[in-house]
Amino acid sequence: MQTTEALKRKIQSAQDLLSVVKTMKALAAVSIRQYQRAVESLLEYNRTVEMGLQIALKKMARDIPAARKTAVNRVGAIVFGSDQGLCGQLNAMIVNHALDEMNAMGIRKDHRSVICVGMRPADILEDMGQPIMEILDTPGSTAGITPMVQDITLILEEWRFKGQIEHVYLYYNEYLSGANYHPKTLRLLPVEQVWLESLKKKKWESRTLPMFTMGWEALFGSLIREYLFVSLYRAFAESLASENASRLAAMQNAEKNIEERLEELFGQFHSQRQMVITEELLDIVAGFEALSGKEKKTLKLKTLKGGA
Repeated sequence: MQTTEALKRKIQSAQDLLSVVKTMKALAAVSIRQYQRAVESLLEYNRTVEMGLQIALKKMARDIPAARKTAVNRVGAIVFGSDQGLCGQLNAMIVNHALDEMNAMGIRKDHRSVICVGMRPADILEDMGQPIMEILDTPGSTAGITPMVQDITLILEEWRFKGQIEHVYLYYNEYLSGANYHPKTLRLLPVEQVWLESLKKKKWESRTLPMFTMGWEALFGSLIREYLFVSLYRAFAESLASENASRLAAMQNAEKNIEERLEELFGQFHSQRQMVITEELLDIVAGFEALSGKEKKTLKLKTLKGGA
């Protein structure tokens, strides 16, 4: 049986761990809101980009060329995960989703150029036999997302011009609400022809159409680059929000388990303490009885001697 001192040490350790868990829980909740605001801020920016594309497409001298129906032999994939642990099944979920999607396309593993954002998904992919081209660190805040997007944009250009990779997919967890998220696939390149045609046919909200002075090709290219920027930025922000949502859920479960363990330890401590107090009282009573018996015996002997 454990001593009260040993139980005290266990209770103190559990309370310290509970304090750490509550701190991580609070940080995860704050981070979720931070990345939510980043996604919300993209909505208006994305709307502006779409409006620019809408005008450019309406001024297009020719119809949008039909997409070539060619077999996809090589793909580029960017898998968004985490560098840190304590986030449940987040990384395993997105890795399994990405592999299922690429396997469904029938692309051989050696024909996939895979970049991982975060060490955790990279480890899982390599364990499953999928070669990794490069591993990128996850941003620590929204301020770190933009430089990462710029780095990936350079990689995309290298893929297209040197690796002849025309199809690029993003695999990331999309944040829903609370501690909920789900894996999502986004085809980054080539840009969806159906989406471009819908923008071209969409009715302009105002009676006056904006005008532009720069060349059409340069304008359209710039707008597509902005579209790529928005898509990559959103993938980063959604993935980071999902990571913190998963960590929040893990910390909530940990908090519940620690509180239950503390309740159990406090019960053991009080029981053990009561047992120690009872034993001490019994020792006192036994000592008192022993002393009382000795005094009675001494008094009896004195009485006998006096009578003699």
